[in-house]
Amino acid sequence: MGRALAILLGGALNGALVVYARGFAAFAMIPALSGLALAYVALTVAALFVGGNLSSGEREDRKNRWVLPVFAVLGLAIAVIPAFDDAHDISTFGGDGLRRFGVTLFALGGVLRLWPVAVLGHRFSGLVAIQPNHRLQTSGVYSLIRHPSYLGLLVSSLGWALAFRSSIGVVLVGLLLIPLLARIKAEENLLASEFGAEYDAFRARTWRMIPGLW
Repeated sequence: MGRALAILLGGALNGALVVYARGFAAFAMIPALSGLALAYVALTVAALFVGGNLSSGEREDRKNRWVLPVFAVLGLAIAVIPAFDDAHDISTFGGDGLRRFGVTLFALGGVLRLWPVAVLGHRFSGLVAIQPNHRLQTSGVYSLIRHPSYLGLLVSSLGWALAFRSSIGVVLVGLLLIPLLARIKAEENLLASEFGAEYDAFRARTWRMIPGLW
């Protein structure tokens, strides 16, 4: 109940700030932004049912907790600043085609963000931690990439910025790589220490986020 309430309140507050920054009329009059709003609501509702937690489990890398407030600040900035940028035409580029492309990326990235959470269930934590009865997930999308949810986060964030045609938003998404790469390194170190040769073999046959590249 607490998790569901946090998702709903967080989603509502975030959405309200975005609407305030861009203006309600824009979401009613610009088809791409109407689609963006619908996708946002759908993904927020879906987040209620996919699982995940904020548990420190049996072992946690507490040194990585510094990324949490950074993610929070950047997440809020990525949500609101592109909308404000679009409303005031500060650093915008492109047109309706770019908006539609951005909405598509946002929706697809959002699904990719939530899908691994549903697959991992209680093993997916907002903290870098080993959960009770933890086991490696090596099938499905994990047979190709080790961090699909983080890829989804980047894709959806970029899509959000493009839906508002905001170059400032694109730069902010680039800054998201700083805590994200630190998070990936901490997770991989913890998993390697927990699963040893099994994780080394898994790491050798997969990519972090982009098959064939990285």
